[in-house]
Amino acid sequence: MAFHGILDPERSRVPPNLCALGIMTKAPLPGQVKTRLSPPLTPEEAAHLNICFLRDTAASITKACGGKARGVGVYTPHGAESAYIDILPREFDLLPQRGEGFGERLASAAEDLFRCGFASVCLVDSDSPTVSSEDYATAVELLSKKADCVVLGPSDDGGYYLIGMKQNYRRLFEAIDWSTEHVLQQAKQRARELNLEVSLLPTGYDIDDAATLRRLYNELLSDESRSDIAPHTRKFLAQLVANKKF
Repeated sequence: MAFHGILDPERSRVPPNLCALGIMTKAPLPGQVKTRLSPPLTPEEAAHLNICFLRDTAASITKACGGKARGVGVYTPHGAESAYIDILPREFDLLPQRGEGFGERLASAAEDLFRCGFASVCLVDSDSPTVSSEDYATAVELLSKKADCVVLGPSDDGGYYLIGMKQNYRRLFEAIDWSTEHVLQQAKQRARELNLEVSLLPTGYDIDDAATLRRLYNELLSDESRSDIAPHTRKFLAQLVANKKF
């Protein structure tokens, strides 16, 4: 019996008035994820760090959900469902990704979640473990109260760690220069083309190279860091320090 429910847009229907908080994730296998962190990390360490990111992001989402939202792992490849048994909480559902490029995968994920009956959809990256549960809760609240709008969680590299919407707007993911510093501004422009109000969450950052890994280490292992922010990642970074990776 499967640990997580698998959403099928053709058949699944979720309870009314729920927001989907969907983490875009690739099965965390060595050599397949966080490859830009090898070196300084081994492929096995990079994969384990990705698992920590997923656990921390899922924990923050779970805390933010209350009765208003549900966590979903939007995963690839098909057949990798068992990889998430010990990573995502049982209350998360899974949804297979589809599409070729990143923009198409985002657009298809939003479409499929709306087809399952979610009233609003947030798509979240798996590279920003320090985003707080309060930020996710704010996104859910904005989408529940505002007129038709787009919610964006800016990353300081010019991208975003979250995009939320109340209707399925494929245009939000078209003509975007993915993996560049233009992503956020282009997303805002697409929203303006659709006459949608844009609400911004606090700025976060992605961890995708040695420099941002060092930044994460400095943040989480400082005395001023909140103990409830990214505890799994914090513990693993401490182990890396003990193994002289920093």
